[in-house]
Amino acid sequence: MHLAAFAALIARSATSRDAFLNLLLALPHGVISMHPEIPGLTETSTNLTIVRTSREEAKIHCSSRSSIASALESVRDVIRVVSELAGTRITFLEGYPGWMPNLQSQLLKKLKVVHTRVVGKEPEIKAVHAGLECGIIGEKHSGMDMISFGPTIEHPHSPEEHCNVKTVEEFWTFLTAALRDLA
Repeated sequence: MHLAAFAALIARSATSRDAFLNLLLALPHGVISMHPEIPGLTETSTNLTIVRTSREEAKIHCSSRSSIASALESVRDVIRVVSELAGTRITFLEGYPGWMPNLQSQLLKKLKVVHTRVVGKEPEIKAVHAGLECGIIGEKHSGMDMISFGPTIEHPHSPEEHCNVKTVEEFWTFLTAALRDLA
């Protein structure tokens, strides 16, 4: 989402400068809530990501995410109200819809058995606070039982992002066995 306004903000007056700084301080930033069942998993967060200023305007970019659609909407409402109180224009860009991990998933239970049989050990079950394609699919096909898995990705969204090549063969072996069992 973008917050844009305060024409010639910093150059024109102390009042507009102070309004801008107050807006930056008032915007929510960081973890809003943690997942109630998965220790260490952020459920909802919002982050101030970029501030760009020029003589004509200032733009503030925020990135908000949640595994719960209503919680994401609530965070966006707070950002909207704070920005409106500061007298700014706000634009919300599309993002990934939330996806709540289902620890009782029948698909998860079945694939845990397949993984243990094929790989020789129980899989590590983890959840991440990120936008996944499962959110998009789940929004279009409500109630679909789904999980997300893959080889190990290290340092995501950074210049050092890479796939741990050693995990690709195990992933492929598990994937093909899972597809055979599900077919």
